[in-house]
Amino acid sequence: MSRTLLALAFAFVALAAPAPKPAELDLTDVAGKPVHLRDYRGKLVVLNFWATWCGPCKAEMPMIVAAEKKWKAQGVVFIAASLDDERDQKGIPAFVTANKIAFPVWTGVKDADVERLDLGEAIPATLFIDKTGVIYSRVKGEMKSAQLEQRLGWATGPRTGPAPR
Repeated sequence: MSRTLLALAFAFVALAAPAPKPAELDLTDVAGKPVHLRDYRGKLVVLNFWATWCGPCKAEMPMIVAAEKKWKAQGVVFIAASLDDERDQKGIPAFVTANKIAFPVWTGVKDADVERLDLGEAIPATLFIDKTGVIYSRVKGEMKSAQLEQRLGWATGPRTGPAPR
């Protein structure tokens, strides 16, 4: 009897917990046009935060570019969100060309965005966002290929067990 009550109590707590809210981010693309993360609802999104002056970002980006080529056929959208300030943004076109980035590049990320999205204090950082707009996983720091594959495999597969942390 007590196990049943305990199970019911856990079920009630789980049902009473508020549902996670979709991530929000409003920036501009490299042409200066406003862009919104909410416009990507219905798609799996890998949102990578980087900067042109960041060594680990430079090391990580070729792996992300290769992953985008592999995963876009499964409907995964990759977005690169630059933390470069106005002075450093002039280096973005060369960075995009050098890395052959063919996916959207956004600018204008502020410290408040990084804090609100719980990205930690260093870049690179990457968010994995499900089709409802909810963040299901984060990688703080330089991401390894195995981390990316694990998270996207989980999101595009049968989703057995909890999302990779």
